[in-house]
Amino acid sequence: METLVRKIESQLAGLPVPVAVKLPRGQRVGSSAAAVTLSFQDWAALGTMATGRIGRMAEDFVESRLELEGQMRDLMAVAEGLLPGTPVNHEAHWWTPMVRRARSLVLHATPEKDAQKVQFHYDVSDDFYALWLDARRVYSCAYYQDPAMSLAQAQEAKLDHICRKLMLAPGERFLDIGAGWGGLLMWAAEHYGVTATGITLSKNQHAYVQRLIEDKGLQGRVRMELRDYRELDEAQGYDKIASVGMFEHVGMANMPAYFGKIERLLKPGGLVMNHGITAGSVHPGQLGAGMGDFIEKYIFPGGELLHVSHVLRDMAQAGLEMVDTENLRPHYARTLWAWSDALEARLDEARQVLRTTGSASDSDKMLRAYRLYLAGSGMCFEKGWLGLHQILATRPDGNPETGSLRGAQSAYPFNRGYIYPAPS
Repeated sequence: METLVRKIESQLAGLPVPVAVKLPRGQRVGSSAAAVTLSFQDWAALGTMATGRIGRMAEDFVESRLELEGQMRDLMAVAEGLLPGTPVNHEAHWWTPMVRRARSLVLHATPEKDAQKVQFHYDVSDDFYALWLDARRVYSCAYYQDPAMSLAQAQEAKLDHICRKLMLAPGERFLDIGAGWGGLLMWAAEHYGVTATGITLSKNQHAYVQRLIEDKGLQGRVRMELRDYRELDEAQGYDKIASVGMFEHVGMANMPAYFGKIERLLKPGGLVMNHGITAGSVHPGQLGAGMGDFIEKYIFPGGELLHVSHVLRDMAQAGLEMVDTENLRPHYARTLWAWSDALEARLDEARQVLRTTGSASDSDKMLRAYRLYLAGSGMCFEKGWLGLHQILATRPDGNPETGSLRGAQSAYPFNRGYIYPAPS
């Protein structure tokens, strides 16, 4: 044990913030003026720290084998300092894609399996999410068009940014795949006059948006369906389609079918916006040091990320032409830290809300998991280990006379002037 303790003391000396460690036998090592205190309940958990298995340390915290004291930003600085190297996978063997595809096929074998995974995360508790999301409950990367914006303002800016990129116009048929709590649906209908349809696999979200439609008097203009994207009717196409924070749940093996479905749902000349998390490596897999395993177990079972280059390949193979790609990675870092700060400020309320839906033990575990998930994700986006891309694509109509430029084959103007007007 003495060798292990000396290893821990050596680690503490190299960390960016002062840290103290309470050992299972009661001894304390490290800083006497610690910003972060780690209290271990058993020696195995202490061994996990010595090897830099951050994801397993997170699991030890959730399961109460480890107690953490300190501000979340300080805790994440400690987590980064303990890593033995980058958690991003930069190497792959020739068989890696085949193994990943086989695993993906199993994880996403049926719509029923995907529905269970989505409900595991999104049907936790509407009241819990309401504690730390903005009033519109927009659960995706905000757009800080002005750095001085609040989270709520940045979320509205994101909704409008998407609508402007899609060039939404009154009377158009608009589809939102994975519509969440309806923020984009409502914004598009109320501000751009479209006829909007949203789909979700979350029962809670479906019920919430149904009430929202009635409260706002948008029956006939907005519809929300509890439906898998694979079940959508292709008979009558959509002018514009958005998918925001959803394709992370599709799975690598299903990505060609997913974009193929979108291509068939989209009218010739129409626009689609795919907004989602991307991997930081061109050889994607789960984040290392056990971080991906933690997310898989406690937060997003079955979630899979692709590098943006792989996403573009699958879109192109489906017949969709990418016309604009924007990286919003630091915007998501700030969004996640805003969510983390909001949750940290209301921990007691969050604990009570979760206990209305489950046992005290399970609720406390969930709260601990979400605390680490939000702050840890914020760190991952800041470091570039994860990305966030908005990809705008068209379904070319084959007519060279369509559009403002010959050969455009869609309404897209092939410049960004309509999104970013020139300064006056």
